Amino acid sequence: MAVETFYYDNRIVKNFAVATVFWGIVGMLVGLTIAIQLYLPELNLGIPYMTFGRLRPLHTNAIIFAFAGNAIFMGVYYSLQRLLKTRMYSDLLSKLHFWGWQLIIVLAAISLVLGATTSKEYAELEWPIDILIAVVWVIFGINMFGTIVKRRERHMYVAIWFYIATVVTIAVLHIVNSLEIPVTLGKSYSIFAGVQDALTQWWYGHNAVGFFLTTPFLGLMYYFLPKAANRPVFSYRLSIIHFWALIFIYIWAGPHHLLYTALPDWAQSLGSVFSVMLIAPSWGGMLNGLLTLRGAWDRVREDPILKFMVVAVTAYGMSTFEGPMLSVKSINALTHYTDWTIGHVHLGALGWVGFLTFGVLYWLVPRLYNTNLYSRGMANFHFWIGTIGMMFYVIPMWWAGFTQGLMWKQFTADGFLQYPNFLETVLQIIPMYVLRSIGGLLYLTGAIFMIYNLVKTAKAGELVAEEKAQAPALEPAPVEHAEKAYWHRWIEGRPVQFLLVTLVLILIGGIFELIPTFMIKSNVPTIASVKPYTPLELQGRDIYIREGCNNCHSQMIRPFRSETERYGEYSKAGEFVYDHPFLWGSKRTGPDLHRIGMKYPDAWHYHHMIDPRSMSPGSIMPPYPWLAKNDLDTTTTPLKIRAMQKLGVPYPDGFDEIANRELMQQAMTVVNNLKQAGIEIEPTKELVALIAYLQRLGTDIKAEATPTTSD
Repeated sequence: MAVETFYYDNRIVKNFAVATVFWGIVGMLVGLTIAIQLYLPELNLGIPYMTFGRLRPLHTNAIIFAFAGNAIFMGVYYSLQRLLKTRMYSDLLSKLHFWGWQLIIVLAAISLVLGATTSKEYAELEWPIDILIAVVWVIFGINMFGTIVKRRERHMYVAIWFYIATVVTIAVLHIVNSLEIPVTLGKSYSIFAGVQDALTQWWYGHNAVGFFLTTPFLGLMYYFLPKAANRPVFSYRLSIIHFWALIFIYIWAGPHHLLYTALPDWAQSLGSVFSVMLIAPSWGGMLNGLLTLRGAWDRVREDPILKFMVVAVTAYGMSTFEGPMLSVKSINALTHYTDWTIGHVHLGALGWVGFLTFGVLYWLVPRLYNTNLYSRGMANFHFWIGTIGMMFYVIPMWWAGFTQGLMWKQFTADGFLQYPNFLETVLQIIPMYVLRSIGGLLYLTGAIFMIYNLVKTAKAGELVAEEKAQAPALEPAPVEHAEKAYWHRWIEGRPVQFLLVTLVLILIGGIFELIPTFMIKSNVPTIASVKPYTPLELQGRDIYIREGCNNCHSQMIRPFRSETERYGEYSKAGEFVYDHPFLWGSKRTGPDLHRIGMKYPDAWHYHHMIDPRSMSPGSIMPPYPWLAKNDLDTTTTPLKIRAMQKLGVPYPDGFDEIANRELMQQAMTVVNNLKQAGIEIEPTKELVALIAYLQRLGTDIKAEATPTTSD
C-alpha cells in the first residue's frame, strides 16, 4: 500500500499556545484584583470601569473562554491531526478561527468593562458578540469535521469523541440561552422571563462547565496523559462507559443550581438525582486517567509534567464528587449562596483546568520547537507554588462558606436571629478573603515562572511549523464477523452517525426539563398584583444590571425560617414573570434584595450608593458616585418598552410614546423625597432611576400569614 507524505500544521498550535498563556495571565490578574477588592474596597478606585461588579464577569470570561478556550483549541489542533494522521482540513479556517476567537475576547473585555452585559453567568456577552461567537464556532466545527472526514485513520480515538460532544453541545447551549431581543447595540432582553429564564440559564451554565471545561479537557487528558507517561490508556472499555454515561447524565443536572428557589420542585429534584448519578461516570474517567500511570509512579515523583497531570485528574475527581454532594438538598440548604461554591468552582478551575493546561504546555512547547524544556527545576517550583496557592485559595473558601451558612441560620435561645445584621457575617470572613488573595498571588507567580521557562525553551529551539509525517491512505471499512463486532466499533468509524447520536442524547435532558416548564402554566402560577415595571424602574433595573449588582446580591428568598426572618416573605414564581432577564443571583456577598423595596427611605439608598460605609460601617461595597452625575439616557425608553411588549409584557398600546412622560413624573416623586431629606439631585440622573427600582423590589405582594418552612 502506498504511503502518503503530508505535513502537520504546528503554527496554529503555537498561536493558540501563546494566546493561552497571555490570556491566562490577564484573567488571573483580574481575578487577583477582585479578590483584593473584597477586603480592600478602595481598590475599586471610585471609577465605573474598575468596580468589582464589572470586573468579576471579565475575570470569569477571561479564564473560561480566553484561557481555557485557547487551551482547548491548542490541544485539539495538535492531537486531532496526529490521531487522524492528516493536516487540518483548511489552513484558512484555522486562521479565521484563531483570529476570530481573539477578536471575541477583546470585544468581550471592552464591552464588559463598559457595562454591556446580559447579567447571565458565563453568558454575559451581548447579542452582537453572541452572533460572532456562533460564526466562529461554526468555523471551528467545519474545520474539525472536515479533518475527520479526510482522515487516514478509520477509528476515532476516545479523545475525538469528547471533542465532538463539545462542539455539538456548546452550539446547542449557546444558541438556546442567547435567544434575546436586541434593544440597542449594547443592550438586549432575554426572550425568557423569571423561572423559565433561570432554568434555561442554569441548563446552559451547568453544561457550559460540563461541555467547555470538562469534556474537551477529558479529551486532552485521554491524549496527552498517555503520551506524557508513554503508556496506553488503562481501560478502553471504561472510556466507552465514561463517555456515553457522562454526556447523557450531565445535561440533566442544571437545576441543582436552583434548589429551594421558585423553580418547580419536580425540576429541582430531577437536577439533584442526576447530579448524584454523575459521580459514577466522572470517577470512572478519573480512575481511568490515574490508573494509566500504573507502574510509572517513580517517574511521577521526578517528572513535573506528570505531577501537574496527576493533580489535575485528582482535582477533577474531587470537584466531581463535591459537586454532586452540594446538589443534595440538605447540604445545599447550608452551602448555597456562600463562598463554599466559590471554593468548589476554583478547585475545578485551578486544579483541573489550570494544572492540566500547564502540563500540556510543558509537554507540547519543547516538541513544537524541537528542543528540551529549559528548566525542569523551574517547572517543579511552578508545580509546588501552584499547588500551595490552590490550597490557600480553596480551603479558606470552604471555611468561609461553612461559617457563612451557619451564621445565617443561627438563632438565639429566645428564637431570634443570632446575627440579624448581614454585615456581621461578612466581617467574620474577611481573614479568609485575605488568605484567598495570597493563594491567588502564589498561583499567579507560578504561572509567571512558567512563561519565563517556556520562552527560554522556545528560544533554545526553532519552531517546526510544518512537521513532516507519513501514513497510508484510509482503507475501506473491514467486514467484521458478527460475533466479533461491537456496536461501539461501528459508530467510532462513522463521524456523522456519532454526531447525531451525541446530539440526540444531549437533547433528551434539555427537552424533558425545559419544555414542561414552558408549556405547563401551573409550573409558574401568576399573581394578579404583580405588574410590569414602570419606565423609570425599568431603566433603573438596567443600571443595576450594568453595574453588576447581581454579582453580590441575590433576589431570591428561600423558604427557610432564617431567611424569612431576615428578609421577609419567601419568593414566589409568579413575582418574576416580567423579569427579562431573571436576577436571582448565585452568591451573597451582600444581603438578598428581593424585599428591599420601601424598607428604607429614598435618602438611605442615596447615601448608601454614594458612600456605603456611611450607612453600613465596615461595608466592603464600593461607592457609585458617578450615578449621581450621569444623565439617564431616556432616548432608549421607547425602544425598551417596545421590546418588552414583543416579549409579552402587557404595557398598553402606544405606551412607548408616553413612557418618558410617566418616567419624569415618578422621577420627580423620588427627587422630592430626597429634597425633604436635604438632598438636591436632578430627576434625569441615573441614581434616581436606580432608587426607584430598588424601592419597587418585592412590593407587589403582601406577606402571607402562613408559617414558613423551618430550617
